[in-house]
Amino acid sequence: MEKLYFALVDTPGFFAEIIRKVTKINYCHVSMSFDANFEQAYSVGRRNPAVPFFAGFIKEDTQKIAKVFPTAKYKIVAISCTAEQKQLLQLIMQACYPNRFRYHYCIIGLPFILFQKPFYQKNHYTCSSFLAKALQEVGLDLFHKHFSVVTPRDFYELEHTQFLYEGLLTTFLNYKNPVFVKGEVYGT
Repeated sequence: MEKLYFALVDTPGFFAEIIRKVTKINYCHVSMSFDANFEQAYSVGRRNPAVPFFAGFIKEDTQKIAKVFPTAKYKIVAISCTAEQKQLLQLIMQACYPNRFRYHYCIIGLPFILFQKPFYQKNHYTCSSFLAKALQEVGLDLFHKHFSVVTPRDFYELEHTQFLYEGLLTTFLNYKNPVFVKGEVYGT
């Protein structure tokens, strides 16, 4: 079995505050990585962490996020998947990346999420809906509902995850080869 890693992220900001109020958890963003270091992490989010108005498909840069939001908190969990599912997800992300400016944040869909009404506008996603759709496409239907209404809370409450870390992103980034023990991070 292989592992996929999810980071639930708590950062400040106007839109983040709205998402926190709707989902009723502190974590307002989710990203997926193919490695525990989050060097291959993808999501739909701010193209530049300092500018909230331009968002779409991104390869996340945790160093930039930590510089802009030094108090950002991360909760990292892992799920098991097959090698084929992981490889297919990597291919999906690699195929999306050259076209990343064609993917946008789905602001108009936010009220639909609030009322749990499926809504899809071509190439417009939230962080969680994009990941939920990609996971469904490879046979990982983790949420049992339409991808467009999946929220960071669904990832937060996801069963059968392995809890790895919860704390400041800046602390996490201090470790080159993280080893997780009961929510604490160790390494070199």
